[in-house]
Amino acid sequence: MSGRDTVGIGMIGGGFLAETRARCYARTSGVAARIVAVAARTEASARAYAERHGVPVWCRTVDELLARDDVDVVDLCVPNAAHRPLAEAAARAGKHVVCTKPLTAYVGQDLPTEDDSSVAAVDGQRMWDVALADARAMDEACAQHGVQLMYGENWVYAPSLTKAARLVEAAGGSILEMRGGECHSGSHSPFSKRWAATGGGALLRMGAHPIGAMLHLKHREGVVRGGNPIRPIAVTAEVGRLAAGGPQRSTWLVDDWVDVENWGALILTFDDGTRAVVHASDTVLGGMESRLELFLSNSHLRLNLSPNDLLQAFAPDAAVFGGEYIMEKVSSSAGWTTPIPDEDWTSGHQAMCQDFVDAVASGRPARADGALGVAVVDVVYAAYLAARTGRRVDIPRR
Repeated sequence: MSGRDTVGIGMIGGGFLAETRARCYARTSGVAARIVAVAARTEASARAYAERHGVPVWCRTVDELLARDDVDVVDLCVPNAAHRPLAEAAARAGKHVVCTKPLTAYVGQDLPTEDDSSVAAVDGQRMWDVALADARAMDEACAQHGVQLMYGENWVYAPSLTKAARLVEAAGGSILEMRGGECHSGSHSPFSKRWAATGGGALLRMGAHPIGAMLHLKHREGVVRGGNPIRPIAVTAEVGRLAAGGPQRSTWLVDDWVDVENWGALILTFDDGTRAVVHASDTVLGGMESRLELFLSNSHLRLNLSPNDLLQAFAPDAAVFGGEYIMEKVSSSAGWTTPIPDEDWTSGHQAMCQDFVDAVASGRPARADGALGVAVVDVVYAAYLAARTGRRVDIPRR
C-alpha cells in the first residue's frame, strides 16, 4: 500500500458477516481502513450495502472490484464454495485476502453431477483430500503472488484468549488439556442446512472456532519454548442429528436440516501427548455459548467469549427493553439476560480486523494466517472421516 495512508478494503458479500466487518473496519485506529468498494451476489444487495455503510462504489461484478487500484485487501464474506476461486482471483490481481472460516469445505466440487443429494454421501477420505487440497491451493496462490492470506478466526483475537495466551506464557506450564465449544439454537441461513452449500454442519460451522483457537495456542506453546510448533496428530469424533422427541416438534430450535449434522464432538491428540475436546451444537437455547477451558500443569484458565457477565439485566416482559440488542441468538429479552456491551470486541472481531489492517500496512504476517486455516480444515475433515468410520484417524505431517 505504498503511498497511501489508508488500507482500501474490497468487500465481497453483503450479508450478516459483511455487516460485522463494516462496523469493525470503521473503528480501526492508526492506519485507517476504508471499505472502498463492494460486490455481492446481486446488484441490489451490493447497492444496498454501499448505501448503508457509505461505501463510495458498488460493483456489478467481482472482476470490476478486483480491477480497482484503491483496493488493497479483498474480504471474502461469501459461502464456502466460493472461497477458493475468489481467493485465487484476488491473489492474481495482487490483492491481499481475508477469508472467513472455514477456509475451504467439501461441497461436491469434484463431482460431475449437480445433484446436491449425492454430495453428503461422498466417501469421507475423498472429502478430506479435496477440501485440504483447496485450502492449500489458496495459501499457495497468495504466496506465489506475494500477498497475504489472512484467516478470519475471531477466537484467536478475543480479549479473553489473548490474555489467556499471555498468562500461559508467563506461567511456563504445559497445556495438558483443552475443552471448548460453541453452540446455539441453529442457523437460519439456507446455506447452512445442505452439505452441497456449506460442506458440513455444526462441527464445521461452529467447531472450527475452538479448533482454530486450540491449534493456535499449542502452536504458540511450542514456538515460545524455542522448539517446533506442537501439532495435531490424531482425532476421534462423533456427529449426529439430534431431533426433538414426543408428539410436538420444537418451535424454538432450527430443525429443517437437510443432510448435515446439528451436533458434533471430537477428541484431538497432539504430538506432545496432550489432548483437546471440542463440541458444537445447534440444539442449545438461551443464546450463543462460546467457551474454552485450559488445564495447565501449573494453572487453570476459563474463557467465556459468550455469554459473559459484564452486564446482567432483568425484564419481566420482552417489551421492556424494546428493540435494544441483547446478544447473538437470544430469542427473548424477558427474564434475566446478559446483554453484551460490545459483542464485536468480546468476540475478537474488532481486534482481528485491526490486526489484518496493521499487517497489510506494515508488511508483517497476520496472527491468524492461511496456515492456520489449512490446519483447521485438516482437523475438521479428519474428524468427519473418524465419525463415519468409527475409528481414530491419524493426521499426517504435511
